[in-house]
Amino acid sequence: MTRFIFITGGVVSSLGKGLASASLGALLQARGYKVRLRKLDPYINVDPGTMSPYQHGEVYVTDDGAETDLDLGHYERFTNVDAKQSDNVTTGRIYSQVIARERRGEYLGATIQVIPHITDAIKEFVKADLNGEDFVLCEIGGTVGDIESLPFLEAIRQLGNDLGRRQTMFVHVTLVPFIAAAGELKTKPTQHSVRELQNVGIQADLLLCRSEQTIPDSERRKIANFCNVREDAVIPAMDVKNIYQVPVSYHAEGLDREVCRHFELDYAEEPDLEPWEHVAKRAVEPEGEVAVAVVGKYTGLKDAYKSLSEALAHGGIANNVKVNLKWIESEIFENGGTVQALEDAHAILVPGGFGERGAEGKIEAARFARERGVPYFGICFGMQMAVVEAARNLAGIEKAGSTEFGPCEEPIVGLMTEWKKDGIRETRDEGSDKGGTMRLGAYPCVLGDNSRVKQIYDEAEISERHRHRYEVNMAYEPHLAKAGLIFSGKSPDGVLPEIVEIPDHPWFIGVQFHPELKSRPFQPHPLFTDFIRAAVDQSRLV
Repeated sequence: MTRFIFITGGVVSSLGKGLASASLGALLQARGYKVRLRKLDPYINVDPGTMSPYQHGEVYVTDDGAETDLDLGHYERFTNVDAKQSDNVTTGRIYSQVIARERRGEYLGATIQVIPHITDAIKEFVKADLNGEDFVLCEIGGTVGDIESLPFLEAIRQLGNDLGRRQTMFVHVTLVPFIAAAGELKTKPTQHSVRELQNVGIQADLLLCRSEQTIPDSERRKIANFCNVREDAVIPAMDVKNIYQVPVSYHAEGLDREVCRHFELDYAEEPDLEPWEHVAKRAVEPEGEVAVAVVGKYTGLKDAYKSLSEALAHGGIANNVKVNLKWIESEIFENGGTVQALEDAHAILVPGGFGERGAEGKIEAARFARERGVPYFGICFGMQMAVVEAARNLAGIEKAGSTEFGPCEEPIVGLMTEWKKDGIRETRDEGSDKGGTMRLGAYPCVLGDNSRVKQIYDEAEISERHRHRYEVNMAYEPHLAKAGLIFSGKSPDGVLPEIVEIPDHPWFIGVQFHPELKSRPFQPHPLFTDFIRAAVDQSRLV
């Protein structure tokens, strides 16, 4: 029997529902249960693929090519369960499906309404594409009280009735703020939030109360009385130093015990959380530290690079060092800034991005790393700009550029017009829709013999996740190879470049894919592990 846990949030946004969901999934896994996590997003976009990172944070990409919410990254990192297209849905996707059905006449002339047609479509999504999971955790995006989330709340309310209490549970994440002027914790915001949830017909079974201060038993009793839950089901969710301490912290407060109690499951045996304790200890008490400069164009919002910062932290855990990230806006190198901002970095990483803004700054960062012998990691756009830099300054192709910025004399990087996905030919052109039309998802890559990347992966063929619509032009490969930049990874048919490297550099690698999406705290990605190792070596030289 599959049990469904619905996680909602109230009072304010950014309370950490995604981390709470991922942590609960990890705790249930540690108790031997099979879990699946899903995200229901109320915004009207079909997916976050066309949204600015400043609006939504990073776009997380799954193996099957879905562009999803960044919380799915938390889910994968905490449970190691690969997410799918069917694990993230938005209002836009639900309405698109319902309207398409109406156009095909599938509703037999009925008037299409939010109830039952939209809510039925949401319920279908929640229950679809399962494979014997013991628990499905569904996080509802947004904050209770938002008009956009009402159809989703109504749908899960109905599911609570359809399936019954033995199969459903409602967890509400809320805030218990500390008012410094009064010197008190305030429970009223939580009370109002629970009442808002009750107004749409949902009674919370468990409250996960975020707080910066310890919540006394007296305040827990007060919350329980006013919010109609048992006192044991009021779980304090205290701030911790590192996110990988969250599962251990929540277990100590009884989160997984109360979930098991709700479903009448045995909880006497303690789960094995030693792996989490080990990772958390390494993250909080490292033996050393290194500085990595991240030269990007969305550095004003760290969530734009969430998986990247976590993958770098995983590389630090593997090397038992703390990775101090220095976020640098690439435009500073174009507006009179100097590369002195990179002087104290033990390694430089240039991540993905879109558009011309900041591109020349990324090229300068790649040049600095190449000329100074500083470890360099270029990801997606960061790889492309490293190739443009090498073409200009090593191969003597002065007009080298990318057609992403407009017509250029030497199109080192150009628009992808066709490729194969699972044996099927995909085609695109300048007039194609922007949403969902990139080269998305997992693709294989063959590694070159005697290459650095083959040594790092210790495999001949790999599979990595992609999200791009421009690629390096293979016609320039002979010129670049002669200048010292080799193509060490390609698609199996040899048509698409996937990895470049400079063999006689301490560590200079560019990849067209996004390795950060497959890094886990217990299984750090080999490229990030070796990149941080190179940074450690560099730190010993300065």
